[in-house]
Amino acid sequence: MTVTAEKKQEIIKDNAREANDTGSPEVQVAILTERIRNLTEHFKEHHKDNHSRRGLLMMVNKRRTLLAYLKKVDLERYNALIQKLGLRK
Repeated sequence: MTVTAEKKQEIIKDNAREANDTGSPEVQVAILTERIRNLTEHFKEHHKDNHSRRGLLMMVNKRRTLLAYLKKVDLERYNALIQKLGLRK
């Protein structure tokens, strides 16, 4: 259900804007997207897990807020990120 340290480092490396960048919106959205995908798979088997569902909704809202911020600040970075992660079809 969680993202392993190796997977997280790979995500950071793929989405970082510069070396040692872990706080940019792109990195945060990519990590949240991976966690959301993992939880979505979890719910296919454990559909009554409402406590984790609340966490999922909080993550989705956090990702939506970060994407709105990125869209407002830099539309090119926003478009590149949603294209790369496969969001907003």
